[in-house]
Amino acid sequence: MPVTDPIADMLTRIRNAVHLRREAVNVRSSKIVISIAEALKREGFISNFEIVKNLKTPAQNDVKLMLKYGRAGEQVINLIERVSTPGRRVYSQKEALKPVLRGMGCQILTTSKGVLSDKEARAANVGGEILVKVY
Repeated sequence: MPVTDPIADMLTRIRNAVHLRREAVNVRSSKIVISIAEALKREGFISNFEIVKNLKTPAQNDVKLMLKYGRAGEQVINLIERVSTPGRRVYSQKEALKPVLRGMGCQILTTSKGVLSDKEARAANVGGEILVKVY
């Protein structure tokens, strides 16, 4: 079944898997999904990800995300939400990028230098479209 918003689909699958305490979750693959997974791994919200074959639709690959939990089993991802939607784009200049939860969370942006977290965007001195907020 075609997905009109792959980012929202990815975030919903992650949210549901974290709620059910799953170790891994499969998400439909696309370039933006892989880029967001790389940013989540760099920021420490997931432990790893890999591209796997989808057995139901061989033409489409999946991205398997290995979720991360604390020592006592507490969630690393408490909130993950879509900021910029297909109907309402949200952009931020480099001066307006503030730390999320005093640096405990992050925002993932698409910039002219690729998909970056807010910390990386401030270091690269660029702004862009805010895709995801996670903490």
